[in-house]
Amino acid sequence: MQSWLADRIRDVLYAALAVLASVVVWPLFRLSVRGRKNLQGKGILVARHRSYWDILILCVAAGPLRRIGFLARRGLLRNPLFAPFVWGFATVIDREAFSTRDFRKAVRAAERNKIIGIFPEGTTRPGARPKPGAIRFAELLGRPLIPANIVPHGPYPPSYPLGFPKVEVRFGRPFSVEELAKGLPEGMPRKERYRLLAERLMERIDAA
Repeated sequence: MQSWLADRIRDVLYAALAVLASVVVWPLFRLSVRGRKNLQGKGILVARHRSYWDILILCVAAGPLRRIGFLARRGLLRNPLFAPFVWGFATVIDREAFSTRDFRKAVRAAERNKIIGIFPEGTTRPGARPKPGAIRFAELLGRPLIPANIVPHGPYPPSYPLGFPKVEVRFGRPFSVEELAKGLPEGMPRKERYRLLAERLMERIDAA
């Protein structure tokens, strides 16, 4: 009963924060959204990570009634403007020294949320290689991956104070890890398999 009540309270707080964020995000980015119907049921939402705005944009695009439980790196808490929203929208983990405790936190977040949000690159640094964590998590939970493509028309990350782009968010069709792995040779080394799957995942995101 306590767990159920706690989740309902989280739903209400999340919806309130999403509505509050939408007051800023919708007009600032002149947001448009496609494919919201693809967010039905449970899944792992994956997107490129290019700006601190990504979490807010995706939460607003999904709507206040579709709670996304992001897995966020601890470094995001250093930004005082976004830290309250990170605490509200995300489960904070240490990606640089991922521990058993972080893993348990991630699993608990998956149990609480129908949609888990993961940025495969794990950083906003340009040129970062995608990590296979989202794929492994999808395998562990038996959930589909849902690609989300944040398409800016203008400078992104924004060029402050006035260079905010028009942004379109495209939620693509959910797909399984098995579908992503189709055509890969049997018996290939585990590390190489996950490297190729991570690259294919980013291609799916860009094609959404």
